[in-house]
Amino acid sequence: MRSRPLKLLFSSLCVFCLSTSVAAMSVLPGCAAKRAVDITHAARPGAMLAEKIVVKKSQRRLYLMRGGKPFRTYRVSLGTNPVGPKLRRGDNRTPEGRYYIDWRNPSSNFTKALHISYPNHDDRLKAVRAGWDPGGMIMIHGEPRSQQHRDLRYLVSGEDWTQGCIAVSNLAIDEIWRYTTDGTPIEILP
Repeated sequence: MRSRPLKLLFSSLCVFCLSTSVAAMSVLPGCAAKRAVDITHAARPGAMLAEKIVVKKSQRRLYLMRGGKPFRTYRVSLGTNPVGPKLRRGDNRTPEGRYYIDWRNPSSNFTKALHISYPNHDDRLKAVRAGWDPGGMIMIHGEPRSQQHRDLRYLVSGEDWTQGCIAVSNLAIDEIWRYTTDGTPIEILP
């Protein structure tokens, strides 16, 4: 049986990953801060690029789409409170809606990470009306880099353990990284 403390440890690692990215972004004010960690990504010549990413939360699947059909499918782990859309910071939910990949971090504590443009305008509006902070720093990322937690990697493919991110295996994040560019749309469905 998998223990709750292991999930909490992985959640703490996810927070560390996100706080590291936030610290890197705070170097410069405003939009320029985001560009401080923005990595220009050019696809491999001749690569079959995804036109869209679709995540079906109830199926725990991520699909790379081209011509309206999936050409790659991956198992995902979600936030520890996966049912329903993300409403606010700390609710441990993975967002639902239409977003896009807006930057990437090749030096993430979780192998590689692709930033999802959450919150969008509607997410911000709902949160403001409710008096909440919508949160942010939602990523598609791989397994933890730390060798110290190597024995815990089974959580990546077996349980929901993030604070709202979409976690995949290292093999999957390498392929997703290669088949997408900044600006690739992502639709996250219930």
